[in-house]
Amino acid sequence: MGKKKPRPRRSFTPEFKAEIVELCRRGDRSVGQIAKDFDLTETAVRLWVSQAEVDAGERDGLTSSEREELAALRRENRRLREDVDVLKRATAFFAKETR
Repeated sequence: MGKKKPRPRRSFTPEFKAEIVELCRRGDRSVGQIAKDFDLTETAVRLWVSQAEVDAGERDGLTSSEREELAALRRENRRLREDVDVLKRATAFFAKETR
């Protein structure tokens, strides 16, 4: 038996996600049916709906803008730690040279 190949990762515009969330909120069709109709995973659609609820203040959690800010701060923090590590190594190297 052959294994199923994983689906390549796709990205969607915020407008498309909002449209899918709106379809889910209308309640005409189930989340599973909407996902199937648009060739999406049910998990992705449920995550989009949950995030839309957080953004609207209907559910606790980090809003989309807070998530983006957190990711940016983590990237900056990682870069600064790397910079400090390089400076520590350079200091150690030059301390050996001057002895």
